[in-house]
Amino acid sequence: MSVELRLPTLLRPAADGQASVALEGATVGEILSQLVTSYPGLSDQVLTGDGSLHRFVNVYVNDDDVRYLDNLDTAVTSSDVISILPAVAGGATA
Repeated sequence: MSVELRLPTLLRPAADGQASVALEGATVGEILSQLVTSYPGLSDQVLTGDGSLHRFVNVYVNDDDVRYLDNLDTAVTSSDVISILPAVAGGATA
């Protein structure tokens, strides 16, 4: 089953400039595993060495943050859209 995964502008250069990719898998973890296999340059930017999500990377299935679902075990269907969003932090100081 193919699932659409949308990439933020920051990660697109490591995925041949693509804004989205179609990947096979039944869970978010399987999709992300296929992503980093297909585009090794994304590996350190999305997953940690033990295969978990980086702390500053947010992954959504449709509009739901996977950290509030089943994390990487969140099931997906072909009608779902997975989005990766880097966390934004910081700001101006006076």
